[in-house]
Amino acid sequence: MTALFLAAAMAIVVGTALGFEHMGGYIPCALCLTQRTPYYIGAPLMLIAALISAAGGPSWAVRGLLGVGGLLMLYGLGLGIYHSGVEWHWWQGPASCATSADAVTTDAGSLLGDLTSKKPPSCDAAALRVLGLSFAGWNVLASAALAALAFRGALAKG
Repeated sequence: MTALFLAAAMAIVVGTALGFEHMGGYIPCALCLTQRTPYYIGAPLMLIAALISAAGGPSWAVRGLLGVGGLLMLYGLGLGIYHSGVEWHWWQGPASCATSADAVTTDAGSLLGDLTSKKPPSCDAAALRVLGLSFAGWNVLASAALAALAFRGALAKG
């Protein structure tokens, strides 16, 4: 049950990020894109863990996959903290984040031209803050909660 919940939650988190990008028009920076990787790996792994559990497979395999999911979320937590610090100017971001983006066109004919001429936004400017937190800040909270759930499931008896 934990693995299935984690698979759904991870898919919802990364799906929300994709929604803000593709429907909301928020262009992700390089660090934003990197923060999605633990979710892209974690959601399918948690789905595999749920399938193993449902099929009556070995509990050590399910717990092991939950542990890997927890480690992925800890990695995402670290990335979110790092990115948040860059946004708050507590430390420098990577040199690859020192560009700024122009608006992306919605004209299908100009889309290919945009792909070669548009630069991603700078990592040190939050595109949006909700309740004082940027997307990176919300990722810190989501990653921490999901890591805690995954490790709790990995360490459960039975």
